[in-house]
Amino acid sequence: MDDKPAFISRDGMIADSNYVRWIADIKSRYQQSQIKAAVRVNTALLEFYWSLGRDIVSMQAESKWGSSFINQLSLDLREAFPQTAGFSSRNIRYIKDWYQFYYERCTILHQVGARNADTNLHQVGAEFGIGHQPGEQLEMPKIFGQVPWKHHVLIVSKSSSIEEALFYIDKVVAEDWSRSWLEGQIAQNLYRNQGSAITNFDIALPEPQSKLAKEILKNEYNLSFINAESVMREKDLEEALVANVTRFLLELGKGFAYVGRQMELRMDDETAFFPDLVFYHIPQKRYVIIELKAVKFEPEFAGKLNFYVTAADKLLRGDGDNESVGLIICKTAKKTIVEWSLKDINKPLGVSTYQLEEVVARTVAELEQQKEKARK
Repeated sequence: MDDKPAFISRDGMIADSNYVRWIADIKSRYQQSQIKAAVRVNTALLEFYWSLGRDIVSMQAESKWGSSFINQLSLDLREAFPQTAGFSSRNIRYIKDWYQFYYERCTILHQVGARNADTNLHQVGAEFGIGHQPGEQLEMPKIFGQVPWKHHVLIVSKSSSIEEALFYIDKVVAEDWSRSWLEGQIAQNLYRNQGSAITNFDIALPEPQSKLAKEILKNEYNLSFINAESVMREKDLEEALVANVTRFLLELGKGFAYVGRQMELRMDDETAFFPDLVFYHIPQKRYVIIELKAVKFEPEFAGKLNFYVTAADKLLRGDGDNESVGLIICKTAKKTIVEWSLKDINKPLGVSTYQLEEVVARTVAELEQQKEKARK
């Protein structure tokens, strides 16, 4: 072996397709190993935090040792582990609040579920390893180990129920949300918005397709990346969304792929139609036809979209694809008018509304004012 310094060259190496596939596989396996290692480290830390929070809550430590207990605990732990972050008094309070959030709500759910024999409530309890004994300690769900600590802190500080918290936990894991993206989705109340659009899916689609299709629609879409002053007509809204299609895809949610805008639907030499936007939802294997309206919802909108969805099923839908669905995104919509308009439509359609920059900014300002009043 030559130990002399030298530059390493690729000369003499013939990289065929087998080598290219093999090196790609090695890179993928290494990346997966790094991810698994990070998850293991994060899980170990969170399991310790969970056990510490459980101790503080179960021992009623603050009642036993006084209100300065957490400050003293922080000092003792930082003295013992000076190089370790995470033992500030603030973070220890977060740890206690994290466990207490689930403990208190699981106790209530258990009591309610026991009285009502509610299967869903028992399933939530099972997530935390609790049976039928009041005051039973909770186990940390395995999925928690895949979520960074600061995400957990944000989720329990903003959620009002275990179901809501677990909804965001699942989203972080499934869609790899950053903390800032999670914060934005919570601010937009995704938990209540997703799957709550007005639709006729219950009558137009069989189970479980109707439930699955509902989950990909929102009641309201946040289009705050569009300047409200620039949107006067449907065409303005459409052009703005296409110009910002990456951000619109993020707002639609994971799984959507952009197919086209104003795709010509030619019926004969004299007749053609142009649906606004066409997307494909990859996980559900279905086309989603979107019509944009910069005005309030009108019943006649449903008929035209029904025609477009029929066309998508006949011309775009391939083997293995599920039924296409249609979505009208309009400025405002009255529930009864929408429900009556969709009632006898045979294709699965939904209606949602949108918010532009001006409305979102005003809403945020109002929330800040309310918080300021609450502080006073």
